[in-house]
Amino acid sequence: MPPTAGLLPLAPYPHHSHGVCCCGSPLLQHFHERMMAGITRRQLMGGAAAVMALFAGLHAPAAISTQPRRQDGPLLLTNLTLFDGSGAPLREGVTIRIDEDRIQSIGTSDAEPEGAEIIDCGGRTVMPGLIDAHWHTTLAAITQTAAMTADIGYVHLVAAQEAERTLLRGVTSVRDVGGPSFALKRAIDEGIVAGPRIFPAGAMISQTSGHGDFRMRHEIPRGSNTPLSELERQGVSAIADGEAEVLRRTREQLMMGASQVKLMAGGGVASSYDPLDSTQFSERELRAAVEAAEDWGTYVMVHVYTPRGIQRALRAGVKSIEHGQLADEESVRMMAGEGAWWSLQPFLQDEDANVYPDAERREAQRQVAEGTVRAYELAQRFDINTAWGTDILFNPQNTPNQLRQLSKLTRFYDPLTVLAMATGRNGELLSLAGPRNPYPGTLGKIEPGAHADLLLVDGDPSQNLDFLHDPERNLRLIMKGGRIYKDTR
Repeated sequence: MPPTAGLLPLAPYPHHSHGVCCCGSPLLQHFHERMMAGITRRQLMGGAAAVMALFAGLHAPAAISTQPRRQDGPLLLTNLTLFDGSGAPLREGVTIRIDEDRIQSIGTSDAEPEGAEIIDCGGRTVMPGLIDAHWHTTLAAITQTAAMTADIGYVHLVAAQEAERTLLRGVTSVRDVGGPSFALKRAIDEGIVAGPRIFPAGAMISQTSGHGDFRMRHEIPRGSNTPLSELERQGVSAIADGEAEVLRRTREQLMMGASQVKLMAGGGVASSYDPLDSTQFSERELRAAVEAAEDWGTYVMVHVYTPRGIQRALRAGVKSIEHGQLADEESVRMMAGEGAWWSLQPFLQDEDANVYPDAERREAQRQVAEGTVRAYELAQRFDINTAWGTDILFNPQNTPNQLRQLSKLTRFYDPLTVLAMATGRNGELLSLAGPRNPYPGTLGKIEPGAHADLLLVDGDPSQNLDFLHDPERNLRLIMKGGRIYKDTR
């Protein structure tokens, strides 16, 4: 998660958090305590009634439906230009056949199967659905004020609504990197609400005083018989010290259905207790989590920025480095040697970044921004498996700009390489979940047998990605699993 923290206000963008990590802030603790504490049976029943009432009153334009359209027979997409998610040049004159939720074939045949629905793409580009590899499903679209004042049901409704909006921006899959997203994932999978495919990590596992320790000072010290904090009981974070505790907490997330496990291996810019340069968890503790995940056929990712933390995590067998903007050349060489993934976000201290009132935090933010530019250069020089993610947090003003965080990468890569990172490459990262993958099959590519997650766009991605700045206008058709959620051709 980026180094953000509980600043009030964050002028001139009072809810902006992109570019810094706030997962260790007192504000986040306050939010989760409000969200999770004191849920009685009566509150749950009342919340369910509120949900039914709200959804009964929702409506959408005719072209956009929360009840996706599904064809009984095959779908045939014709008259299109294809970007297949691999980064290869665009192909013209392609026909895509879809049966149920999968792509059956890609070719140039004009033959129309009996009973097929024909979708004439008007010469536009068809590309895979986008994948955000660092997303917070529950926390992206709630403001700081609402987090501190709203009732519990409202918070969950906001998350569900934002999931639909995320899908309607063309993001058909996300890797959730911390928080209680299991229920929303289930609701999406069962068709109760619309949203992207969610690869959940569950609770963020942290050492005492680490980046996921949200307790207040009055809750310290913890005795041997002290009950878990409210946030731990609710699955937001899990504090673990020593190999045995790390092993237990990791296994608990796997029991809940985590597709991958997240540990906090370093500090953040604005954390209350852990400075940016701190290194967290011993190598033995990290290895305990890695071994537990490997026993389940999946992997561990870690929040970390510094060379020392990166190298320790890699030695322990961690497969995905989240952030890592302060990496040095030795650390990147080690990533390459281990075949690890580098999950980077464009933290550039730009219009999407927090504004900090104190010099210490601004300096830490500057270091991360400078490190971001260097990180993309090193990733290319050493041919690192590089993923794209956004890490938008507590920021309803910025969630509509989710795809702008992708188009920024054309500063470092050509447009088709950027799109390949957010489609086929991120799909390869998701597949590291192995048997814990909740959606077996290929994601992020248009090829026979892949999930039918497709976008029809107005724009030429071989030239630029400007069309991503206005997905409402430029994404003409959005399909997930062979079902059409938007059609404005």
